[in-house]
Amino acid sequence: MTAVPDEWSAGVLDLDAYLKRTGYAGPLAPSAATLAGLYRAHLAAIRFENLDVFLRGSVDVSLEAIQDKIIYRGRGGYCYEQAQLFGAVLERLGFGVERLLARVGPDGGAARPRTHLTLRVRADGGAWLADPGFGSSPPAPLSLGRYRSGGPQETDGWIYEVVPDSEHGEEVWKLREHQAGQWVTLHRWTDAVVQPVDVVLSNHYTSTHPDSWFTWQPVIVKRTPDAIISVLGRTYTVTRAGYAKTRAELTDSEFAEALTGEFALRLTDDELAAVVKAPDGRDRKPAVGVAPGT
Repeated sequence: MTAVPDEWSAGVLDLDAYLKRTGYAGPLAPSAATLAGLYRAHLAAIRFENLDVFLRGSVDVSLEAIQDKIIYRGRGGYCYEQAQLFGAVLERLGFGVERLLARVGPDGGAARPRTHLTLRVRADGGAWLADPGFGSSPPAPLSLGRYRSGGPQETDGWIYEVVPDSEHGEEVWKLREHQAGQWVTLHRWTDAVVQPVDVVLSNHYTSTHPDSWFTWQPVIVKRTPDAIISVLGRTYTVTRAGYAKTRAELTDSEFAEALTGEFALRLTDDELAAVVKAPDGRDRKPAVGVAPGT
């Protein structure tokens, strides 16, 4: 019997533990409805966060490490971790899954590095964008209309579209969001095949390079259907549909309380103290192409 290739290590996934971690108890057949249910449960349970940059100096993106951190230790993760974990879950359930490396940021300016991992998922004869690790992720999977734009899609009051375009000599697909009355590109990708080593390389840049703003400050995001609640450095922001924002600056004690309280991250006392001592990013300006969209 010929072994089935498992280049993304989905075979190591503890599926039952993942379902318990996210609280998902719905159908498991590889359908669009199952995809939507799993995705919403994932966003509700798992936070976007980059804290290992400050706790360990880099982020381990092997599926074994991701599973230990997010499923067993009650932490969150950023795009390379969340997309790989969710992709493994979907593959185990029989979905068709493609990993895509995207360039992040609005239109204009120089070409940006590919610093975001997202997923194209096939279900019920169609294709869907599942983007659980963007920070300000869409609250539900978005239909890709068999790789062609199907016009704006509204979900929970948030409005998105996926459109083809040409940029810096590449034919790309752009995820755009309607923000405060105008369309803003969140990220763009090509159909180029992504290998696990590509993720390792992109993650190394994102988690260690001095131009990456993930090395400047903690970034934590909680996505609910009606709000994006984030902390960048010490700036606490609540964003609602249409991009109405409220902001506040947190003290160190308020920051620590938010991490283990509102964001429900399981951190040891030593880890919490180390994160509170991390740089807050106030002396830096965001670099091109590495923002999580918050």
